[in-house]
Amino acid sequence: MSEPSDINARPAKRARLDEPSGDALPKAPIVSDTPANTNDHDLEREVRAGITEYVCPDNLGFTGVLKQRYTDFLVNEIGLDGEVLHLRKAGVEGKSEKKEGAVVVAKENANGNPKRKIEALEESGPVAKLKLEESVVQETTTGSGTGAVQENGAAPITEAENGTANNAPNGQEAVEPLKEEEAFEVPETDLADLHAIFGEETTKEIVALVRAIRRKEDRKAKDFRAVIAPPITDKDIRTRAHQSLRRIFPNLLESSMEADQSVRIKAVPPKERKGKNKKERGDRGNNRENGPDRRKGQLAWEELGGEYLHFTLYKENKDTMEVIGFLGSKLGGGKNPFSFAGTKDRRACTVQRVCVKRQTAERVNHLNKMLFSAAIGDYSYEKHDLGLGDLKGNEFVITLRDCHFQSEEGLDLEQRVKLANDIVSKAITDFSKEGFINYYGLQRFGSFAASTDTVGLKMLQNNLKGAVEDLLAYSETALAAAEGRSEDPSILISQDDRNRAKALHIWKTTGKGNAALDILPNKFKAERSIVQHLSSRNSKSGRYDRTSDWQGALQIIPRQLRLMYVHAYQSLVWNTVAGKRWSTYGSKVVEGDLVLVHEHKDKEATAEVATKDSIDQDGEVVINPAGDDSALAADDQFERARALTAEEAASGQYTIFDIVLPQPGFDVEYPKNDIGKFYEEFMGSERGGGLSPHNMRRPWREVSLSGGYRKFLARPLQALEYSVHSYVRPEEQFVETDLQKLRKEEGKEDAQKGEDVEMADGAANKIAVVIKLQLGSSQYATMALRELMKAGGVKAFKPEFMGGR
Repeated sequence: MSEPSDINARPAKRARLDEPSGDALPKAPIVSDTPANTNDHDLEREVRAGITEYVCPDNLGFTGVLKQRYTDFLVNEIGLDGEVLHLRKAGVEGKSEKKEGAVVVAKENANGNPKRKIEALEESGPVAKLKLEESVVQETTTGSGTGAVQENGAAPITEAENGTANNAPNGQEAVEPLKEEEAFEVPETDLADLHAIFGEETTKEIVALVRAIRRKEDRKAKDFRAVIAPPITDKDIRTRAHQSLRRIFPNLLESSMEADQSVRIKAVPPKERKGKNKKERGDRGNNRENGPDRRKGQLAWEELGGEYLHFTLYKENKDTMEVIGFLGSKLGGGKNPFSFAGTKDRRACTVQRVCVKRQTAERVNHLNKMLFSAAIGDYSYEKHDLGLGDLKGNEFVITLRDCHFQSEEGLDLEQRVKLANDIVSKAITDFSKEGFINYYGLQRFGSFAASTDTVGLKMLQNNLKGAVEDLLAYSETALAAAEGRSEDPSILISQDDRNRAKALHIWKTTGKGNAALDILPNKFKAERSIVQHLSSRNSKSGRYDRTSDWQGALQIIPRQLRLMYVHAYQSLVWNTVAGKRWSTYGSKVVEGDLVLVHEHKDKEATAEVATKDSIDQDGEVVINPAGDDSALAADDQFERARALTAEEAASGQYTIFDIVLPQPGFDVEYPKNDIGKFYEEFMGSERGGGLSPHNMRRPWREVSLSGGYRKFLARPLQALEYSVHSYVRPEEQFVETDLQKLRKEEGKEDAQKGEDVEMADGAANKIAVVIKLQLGSSQYATMALRELMKAGGVKAFKPEFMGGR
């Protein structure tokens, strides 16, 4: 994977800063930046996010530090079958680390060049499968490379000009330059065209790539390093770039646009190159392995079980997409072939199921050797991929360190442990029975000066300029650190945050987009997208007149990130209404409350009429359509809610756990009681932005919110478990991760046992509480902990970097 320094370049959490102020060109306001280091600040954030009520407010609370170590937060996915997912085996079933079977070097092409090793694998059935193992030869854009070592340990076999194989000393290719390559030159007019589009340096890289391809036409496309051209924001220029590459280098290069509008230029597959495989076109049946779908014919995906390879991913202190991106870069195809049921926390040890299309378990498993703080295993071939939401929930094993309890003053350790058991036991018993208010967690609203819901509100108010200004806000502390004039050495700021502040300050004060983008880190996608657009030239007018095109700047932000802002506003409204619902009616089901239609069809008065018959009037069995054959299948994709009548609310057939509250939108029902009126009251207030819940359509279609429904109360899928521990050393671990269990089973020494730890003197004087709970999908563990521990109980571990934006 990436180097550890890259992984930890930016802290997981930073201090929230005050509201932005200031004015300028496309504004990037400097914000007040006094870091908040107390729990009072977290309480203020909760109140601001509408998180105010408790189901059991009278229970005693306690405090504890959350995520002091990433092994203190274990997350295991729960499948749709209810089984908790664990990493059982980091390897391919039936394969040892040392590969078995006869390995021979085969001549793949008519010219006799050894390109791949074909390994005969032991398989059940009459026919042995053949597996293509990718060559380890890597080709750079300059044409130099290192060959793969032969089975006998001799020097690599490389291609010479005449097509014969030579043994190259010291692992270097002994390749004579091709006369054709020496004579290859790009016409001056074409060079000028490429310079105008890509610049001189990128053009040199493109030409070098073409020369490498022409010298090694038989090599696979992935053996050549792709060229990444700088972002091109003008659509017409991008079109011209793609057309020029195809015209100047026909059948040699292909290009595509990346998410940040940069252009990836790479070699085309061998069979598509000019003049390639002319001698072999009459014998396509013997060379299907050269095509992009070669594995399907050889491995017979249907016989394996399906073309989708499902596997378990274990990761530590990493984002899900970080690991997926690495796997995609090694397998080819990037992130697109992968799918999963949901992303998992970064600062945690997480286990989840991942799917990739048309890859073998052997090939994917080979990447285990390259993974850092991650592992994959438990492979299976399936006919279907994974989709977001294809899980029942998650199991959390949470360690809370340095816990303190109400009324513990003056007690010794033994008495404190007893008090801890009493308080936690009571809290967990009530929690398992009564549940908790299903609030959206604070992470939904961001932790910086301009919260995500504020940006979303301004988008809904059509104050697009204000939304852009909020997104370009930066911290004076970060800017001072970037300029070397920081006065408080206790506040450490990551290099990325320094560069961000410096870049946005340049944009704010000078309006020079290129100078800002040269410094602005790529991870700040929203900021980069905005600056790129506002500083770009209008392809229609030819002038740099986009400095006030606020909607265009927001539209250039990746869609998923852009929608996060307006969804955060919906979450704010939902949280506020949920608190009002609890303070008004509590756990009582009342007339006008909403329930989901598809969950309670059997309770409706017309249920008997709607029941499908199994026998018709002639005594014949009725076969009802299902799945894709059903005309009603499309309707089932949309959740519908209806209000309860007074009789239904009093019938006892519905509980508080059936009640849902809508996220504001134009396609939802609102409660037919005082809570429905509160939607209008809150959204129409200054805090709600002066909006109407009945007018959520906007001229900009993407911020026209249709709405949705969320359960008002939630409770764990199973009863909670807990344990109380006394300890001395702060690094002491109370639960094992899946990877540690796996290493123990394999007889490998636990990595932590080899760490140099500072041994603390004295007896145990601290208390830790370990809680295991299972929550449904889209429920926040931090909100469950809030109900258990009460106000200010959860102390998020503070990393040493505190500067923020």
